[in-house]
Amino acid sequence: MSEPRLTQHSLAHLAFRADWRSEQGRHSEIWHVPKFNVWRDLDLLPPELQQGLREQPQGSRASTRLDLAKCEQLGDWQTRKPMRIKADRFHGRRLDGSRLEPQIGRFYPKGMIAGVSDIFRGNMQPMRVLDTDPDGLEVDLSHPMARYNARIQAEIIDLQPTGDEHGGRCNEVINDMLLGPGMQVRSSQGPTRFLSKDALRRVDYNADGIFYSLSRMVQHLDRRCLRELEGQYRQLLGGRQRVLDLMASWDSHLPPEMEFEQVTGLGMNAEELDANPRLDRCLRQDLNRKPVLPFTDASFDAVICSASVEYLTDPLQVFAEVHRVLSPGGICVVSFSNRWFPTKSIALWSDLHEFERMGLVSEYFLENDFADLHSLSLRGLPRPEDDPHYGKSAFADPLYLVWAYRQA
Repeated sequence: MSEPRLTQHSLAHLAFRADWRSEQGRHSEIWHVPKFNVWRDLDLLPPELQQGLREQPQGSRASTRLDLAKCEQLGDWQTRKPMRIKADRFHGRRLDGSRLEPQIGRFYPKGMIAGVSDIFRGNMQPMRVLDTDPDGLEVDLSHPMARYNARIQAEIIDLQPTGDEHGGRCNEVINDMLLGPGMQVRSSQGPTRFLSKDALRRVDYNADGIFYSLSRMVQHLDRRCLRELEGQYRQLLGGRQRVLDLMASWDSHLPPEMEFEQVTGLGMNAEELDANPRLDRCLRQDLNRKPVLPFTDASFDAVICSASVEYLTDPLQVFAEVHRVLSPGGICVVSFSNRWFPTKSIALWSDLHEFERMGLVSEYFLENDFADLHSLSLRGLPRPEDDPHYGKSAFADPLYLVWAYRQA
C-alpha cells in the first residue's frame, strides 16, 4: 500500500514555525493547525510552502523566508508612518471601566483612538505608543512584525482523507500565526514602560501566606501543554546539574528520565513541596515579603519558574537575585500560559496582551544584565477530549517561554 501524501483532498494537521530576531534576542512562534483543508487553505500559503508540501508524506517539511513588511498574507496594514494623536482622542479603558493611561512602548487596540478615518471603535489590531506628552501621543499603527524578516517552516504532522469537504472557514495561517508576535520586543525607542504607577498592585492585599496555606494538588495547565513544557525543559536543561525550582509546588515538570545532581525547590506551601518527588531540598519563603534568595553566589546552573512569575510584586529584585545565584553561563527559564489566580497576580498582568507578557518578562531579564534572550510561543494544539475544559475550548492551553543566560 502506498504511503499517504498531501493531496487536494487531504485534511491535515500541520505545524508552522516562525523564527526571527529582534534587537534584544531570538524568537520562535509555533502555530498548530489540526484541521488544515488542503483544497481550501493551501493556496493561501506562500508559494514556496505550497510547492514544498504538495504530494508529500507525513513528516515532510518545507520552508521559506519572508520580508514581513512586504508579506501579502498579512493584509494591507504592515507599514504605516507614526501618527500624532491629541490626548482627548485616546479613549482607553480597562475591563472594569477605569481609564487607561497610555505608556511608552505598550500596545493598545487601535479602536481606543477616535477621529482617524479608517479606524473604527471595534478595531482590535494593535498599535504601539511611541511617545507621550501633555498634548497627546505618538502611535505606530504598523503591524508589530513589519520591521522583521522571518524563516517560516511547515511540517506535516498527520494526514487523513476528507472526501469533498469544500466549505468552512479558511485558515489564513501566516496572518493568524503572526497576530501577537512582535509585541514581546522593545520598540526602536527603547525599553517598554511596563512598571508604571499601580502596575504591581493586587486585588487581594492580604499576606500571601494566608492564600497559599491551602494546599492545591492540582495542575494549572492541561496535559498537552504540560507535555510541551516538559519537552522544552528537556531541550534547555541538558547538562545542567544544580537546578532551582523558583516558586515551586508539587510538580516541577522536569522530564522523569533527566537526572540532576540536586534540585532545590523554593515555595510557599510545605505540603506541596513535600509531595514533589523531584525535589532533593525544600525551602519555604515568601518572595513578596523577602525577595532576597537564601543562597550563595553561583549556586545553580539553572533556575526554572513555571506558571508563577505573574505573582511577583518585586520582580526586578527577584530577577537580580536569580542572576546572582546563577553560575556564569547558567540559564533561567520562565514559563506561563493564559490561566492564573487573578486576585493574586499583579494588576498589569491582566491588562497585557499574552505576547506583551513575554515582553514584560523579557524586561525583567534585560534590566538585570542577562544575555542571549529567547522567547517561544506554542499555540493551536488540540485539547485532550477528556480535559475538563474541552467543552469551552477545542485548543490546548498556549505555552509561552522566555529564557536568558548569565554571561559566562
